[in-house]
Amino acid sequence: MLEHLVTDLASLEALFGDVAPASLAKETDSLHPVYARWLAQARFALLATSGPQGLDVSPRGDAGPLVRIVDEHTLLLPERRGNNRIDSLRNLIADPRVGLLFMIPGVGETLRVRGRAQVSVEPALLASFEYEGKRPICVLRIAVDTVFFQCARSILRSRLWHPQEHDTAGVPSPGAMLAALTQGRIDGGAYDSALPQRQRESLY
Repeated sequence: MLEHLVTDLASLEALFGDVAPASLAKETDSLHPVYARWLAQARFALLATSGPQGLDVSPRGDAGPLVRIVDEHTLLLPERRGNNRIDSLRNLIADPRVGLLFMIPGVGETLRVRGRAQVSVEPALLASFEYEGKRPICVLRIAVDTVFFQCARSILRSRLWHPQEHDTAGVPSPGAMLAALTQGRIDGGAYDSALPQRQRESLY
């Protein structure tokens, strides 16, 4: 088994060959206007962080657009209500580096942003993101280092935007997972029954 592990960069690069010119040309160190147009349509992203407890990836979503573009080097991302684990934010206190993968339903390409984030609670900034009378808890101010779009192959392979082909009958519900993980200490049925209303009432 060990002899089949790839453990050096030269061997890894030999597996894949040269990078296509277009794949290099699409990377920028700032938000090109065409990337700004793309981000204006994005309502969902995955946020990757790193800290003393390890790596974390968590979803972010909003009514749209998800982020506000301050200038070609700066994004603002509001932190709305969640589960209060704040795994990502804990990481940012120790290590400001972030990776973001933005997605638009129905679009195969995704947009990748790497940068560094600060956690802000500036009152005027929070007020500017108020939605339905609710302000975000904080706002991430992200300094952009690199931006590039990812090709659609993974989305096409997964058939992600073809919900008519998805069979979710066997997917355990949140309540079922909690009941199994707590050996029944949490009533899964009661949890699932209350969840839709709780989510509606605490969305923001």
